[in-house]
Amino acid sequence: MMETRNPQLFDVPPPPAWAWWLLVALGGLLPLGIIATLWLTRAPGVHGVAPALVIVPVVLGLLVLGMRRRSVLLRNGVLEVRAALYTRRVAASELDLSRAQVVNLHERTELKPRLKTNGYSIPGFDAGHFRLREHFGKAFCLLTERERVLWLPLRDGKTQILLSLERPQALLDALRAA
Repeated sequence: MMETRNPQLFDVPPPPAWAWWLLVALGGLLPLGIIATLWLTRAPGVHGVAPALVIVPVVLGLLVLGMRRRSVLLRNGVLEVRAALYTRRVAASELDLSRAQVVNLHERTELKPRLKTNGYSIPGFDAGHFRLREHFGKAFCLLTERERVLWLPLRDGKTQILLSLERPQALLDALRAA
């Protein structure tokens, strides 16, 4: 494995603006609206809403912080992907770089994440572990856009890494050099 003196950081594009608004609406405004409605109508069994009024904004804050945690780093021949609550490290030697390529997930629909097994997902942002369509098995994803995605299959034939990057070809070239 080649020693990399300086770690290489590869930029991940931010999720689209509407994804942030959707997160705030579904993770904050909707729960607070339901709580307020129940409290105002004095629904049976609804007594203390104060804890919920504290918990909902705290959880929303954690979800926002999770969406902000996005990085891809190559250091000493090891690819490290940080995606929300998840981190995946894989040696470049474990990747099948002869098959790796930059893909458009609108065209390569078999590579689209289908089932979240342990991940964080809202429209416009997918992070963590997912099952893919058809025979492609499972994937670790950090997706903020679908048009320029680096597909990195592992040599085991059942696992992939899918990354949205500003310059996906630059990471692929760096991995091949490592």
